[in-house]
Amino acid sequence: MLKHRGFPGRLPGTDFQFTIRRANPKGVTPIVRRERYRDRRSPDKRADLAFMASLWAHFGTEPFERGNLDAGRLSWLFGREVLPYDDPFDPESYEAMLVIDEQAARAAFPEAFEEGTEWA
Repeated sequence: MLKHRGFPGRLPGTDFQFTIRRANPKGVTPIVRRERYRDRRSPDKRADLAFMASLWAHFGTEPFERGNLDAGRLSWLFGREVLPYDDPFDPESYEAMLVIDEQAARAAFPEAFEEGTEWA
């Protein structure tokens, strides 16, 4: 499992996890598309924004390996702002390649792309 050095481990001041420390011995947690409803709590929305900003700062438009990125947090963005890069895509692989859909990400999280803003 690739560890993304320098990527924030969590949203500061919260328990919202962005990375995992070690591979799950019971098997890889699959990435699935989770529906984001309008009535989500503000802290959840802030965590999504900070995670998207961190992804953009580290990877930009380049494809990236899932590695130690948290499957739960990725699942909130998967299928919209974060897309599978591999064909066929294996949602249960730490080596799965992903890519940011810049247009969708900018529409959903415009604050994540503002210059000089530090999220994590």
